[in-house]
Amino acid sequence: MLWQDLTITIVSIVLSLAMLPQVYHGYKQKRGHMHHATSIPTIVGLYVLCFVYFSLGLVFSTIVTFLTGTLWIVLFLQRWHYGEPNIDKEQES
Repeated sequence: MLWQDLTITIVSIVLSLAMLPQVYHGYKQKRGHMHHATSIPTIVGLYVLCFVYFSLGLVFSTIVTFLTGTLWIVLFLQRWHYGEPNIDKEQES
């Protein structure tokens, strides 16, 4: 199972690095919207993990990872559909 172990390690590192743009942007802009530079690598990485878990026969991990990846797709589509958050609308709420 050497390739599975290596794949999980590499994907985990990529997912950690993918969070850095969101953390930086959130700090810099003082807003919490999701950047495509964060969501796209996360979606790809989660589905790669889903395949690896499936190949190892880890049914529960496969299902949970698939659902998590699908939720990230929803976040990506919301960002794409709604665009940049409007500060004026956020302050009125």
